[in-house]
Amino acid sequence: MTEKKKRPRRGARQAKMAERNAPLTADQRPVNPGMVGGKFAALSPEDILKVNEAVMNVLENIGLAQAIPSCVEAVKRGGGTYRDGRLFFPRSLVEDTIANCGRNFSLYGQIPEHDIDVSGSKLYFGTAGAAVHIVDVEGREYRDSSLQDLYDIARIVDEMDHIHYFQRPVVARDMVDPADLDLNTLYASISGTTKHVGSSWVLPEHVDESLKLLHQVAGSEAAWRARPFVSMSCCFVVPPLRFAEDACACLESAVHGGMPVLLLSAGQAGATSPAAIAGSVVQSTAEVLAGLVYVNLLKPGHPAIFGTWPFVSDLRTGAMSGGSGEQAILMAAVGQMGRFYNLPTGVAAGMADAKLPDAQSGYEKGYTVTLAAHSGTNLVYESAGMHASLLGACLESYIIDNDMLGAINRTVRGIDVNDETLSLDTMRDVCIDGPLHYLGHQQTMSLMQKEYLYPDIGDRNSPKEWYERKRPDLLKEAAKKVDAILTGHFPAHIDEALDARLRAEFNIKLPRDVMSAS
Repeated sequence: MTEKKKRPRRGARQAKMAERNAPLTADQRPVNPGMVGGKFAALSPEDILKVNEAVMNVLENIGLAQAIPSCVEAVKRGGGTYRDGRLFFPRSLVEDTIANCGRNFSLYGQIPEHDIDVSGSKLYFGTAGAAVHIVDVEGREYRDSSLQDLYDIARIVDEMDHIHYFQRPVVARDMVDPADLDLNTLYASISGTTKHVGSSWVLPEHVDESLKLLHQVAGSEAAWRARPFVSMSCCFVVPPLRFAEDACACLESAVHGGMPVLLLSAGQAGATSPAAIAGSVVQSTAEVLAGLVYVNLLKPGHPAIFGTWPFVSDLRTGAMSGGSGEQAILMAAVGQMGRFYNLPTGVAAGMADAKLPDAQSGYEKGYTVTLAAHSGTNLVYESAGMHASLLGACLESYIIDNDMLGAINRTVRGIDVNDETLSLDTMRDVCIDGPLHYLGHQQTMSLMQKEYLYPDIGDRNSPKEWYERKRPDLLKEAAKKVDAILTGHFPAHIDEALDARLRAEFNIKLPRDVMSAS
């Protein structure tokens, strides 16, 4: 008799477990892409106004040097002036641009489920960087990064729920010719994931060649222009306050080709931008606003991202310190400035100084990404996988950091406060009429997955359970998942017939046989 009573309970429990383990729809998930941030304020309202006044002063009275002729002519037509080799931007021109530029646009994926709406304070996490090494965690050493590594990282990111877009994180050092590097970086990235891709180019003719390839992948030039699924990461300035000539030429090709642009200023405090953190905020903001004016004079309303990426130096050595507290507060401040201007904004965080995925890596990534996520920025680049202040990328870290990003996104979501969540009826049920605990209450069961997020590989077991499970190690568990993805996940959104046509026309170096399990 006892046995008969137990079986239905066990079956019901197993059914509940199966239900909990089933994939959740978007409205049931505790976090989704595009949670609304902006709750952390590195700068007070008064500080923001002071920074803005300084920014306008810089643009109007200090200006930028080394503008290419087409940039000079565009800015002069808009009301700017050019003298003594410097280009000056009147406040009225800058403010008109901010008021009328493109916002509320999307960064498209190759499939609609990965589209990113960058309006308001909606937040997304992604990759980026130009690491020249891959971290070998087993050998505890660094090796040169390759085209295959880039494709493999894209495949890993394609499977990560909390990494929402893919910008090229490593340099394919086996691509010696710059034209081969630019084209194959693009191809490996768009082949490895259907998420939005960001890449970069060194010469405008490389951009034009890549656009031809993208038209074919999209189906036509019109289809590409309707849903551009690749954006350009463009360091159009060389801090302090100088334009980068080749990068500006690439920028113009992207704008004319319908490609969204990430306008990047990457000064280093104490070296190429002021050591004073406020001064670094001012310079990077001024540089990117100059780029925004430039883009909008070329093509009003073109999708452009306010990409203030001021970095920090360890002033004892002059080396970059991507995991420092100063870096965290600096990126949060520029994210806040982007929100002040109501511009689509992207900052960089998660660039650990740690050489391996260890405790130092965890705490550096934890606070730098958290402050950036809460600043009001739309896009957090370099949020996963990076080490040694962007010199190294680690495949296992993409797995580990995905858990971290999910938890940070949960903090961005915040607390839902309403009559139901205040829980007065629930307390009455439990404390007056019930069992004096909430474990089996209907509210607890209904919120178990909608309100709470669970790590993928992070361990929450008791020490006893951890020991019984043979003491799983986080890094080893991440390595297992990397291996499972790289041996089993081969995106096939670019079919073989199209791939064959692309290979016949373009100098594609990624071997076809690495793109399938066979």
